[in-house]
Amino acid sequence: RLPGPSVRPPLLQQLKQQRDKLKQYQKRINLNLEKERALARQLLKEGRKEKAMLLLKKKRYQEQLLDKTENQISNLERMVQDIEFTQIEMKVIEGLKIGNECLNKMHQVMSIEEVERIIGETQDAVEYQRQIDELLAGNLTEEDEDAILEELNAITQEQMELPEVPSEPLPEKMPEASPVKNRPKPELVAAS
Repeated sequence: RLPGPSVRPPLLQQLKQQRDKLKQYQKRINLNLEKERALARQLLKEGRKEKAMLLLKKKRYQEQLLDKTENQISNLERMVQDIEFTQIEMKVIEGLKIGNECLNKMHQVMSIEEVERIIGETQDAVEYQRQIDELLAGNLTEEDEDAILEELNAITQEQMELPEVPSEPLPEKMPEASPVKNRPKPELVAAS
């Protein structure tokens, strides 16, 4: 049978509902206390001391009920918080459990021996490439090395060649440039 709308709400929701009902009860008692206090004053003014005394006893009893209600509300709130925290803890534990299962599956797929084999193969491949590089670099003779150095020196000298210095003496004074005459600007004529 599938659960329907008549299924009882979860425990946490029931606790919260009970707490809310107690708070409503608490408000109702507080309102009654205020009314009875005002009524007791009125009775004392009218000279009905015994009736006022009876109302104050009733008021005292309701104050005790109010204290008990406050303790019950506090206990319910503490219980709600404990349950909510426990639910969070359960989710954390479930997450850890799933994570642990994943790690175990990954460890089954990739064993330490497999990792060591892959690292060994990688080191072998690096060593093989180094040997190839040495063979290629080792094909140059001493004459080839000398020729490479001479070519490098020649390129360096080409880049460092400076222009020749003129042998004629420089003039002592520079001739002054003649000022440019201001020419009148042609006037613009509007086209008709």
